[in-house]
Amino acid sequence: MADRDFAAQLQGHCLTTAEILYRLPDYPALIQSYLWQDYDLAPAFPKLVNFLEFWSENLDGPLYRIRVMHKQLLSPREIRFLDGEFCLN
Repeated sequence: MADRDFAAQLQGHCLTTAEILYRLPDYPALIQSYLWQDYDLAPAFPKLVNFLEFWSENLDGPLYRIRVMHKQLLSPREIRFLDGEFCLN
């Protein structure tokens, strides 16, 4: 039987990483970081949305900021050289 991640890639899923910043319940001035990673579909990110809904409903630490990294958000085909010269020492 095929690996679950490989099967997800065949269905169009790509590795998605989310940096979740949240406030500590007992010390709201402090911000903690949590990294979430799974195979998900861009741009809707259904697995990430489900995880964040679970977090909001069941965990005490309120979310502060979520940063999402995914292959389809930025890829080499979207970058093009316009004009300029880079000089390295």
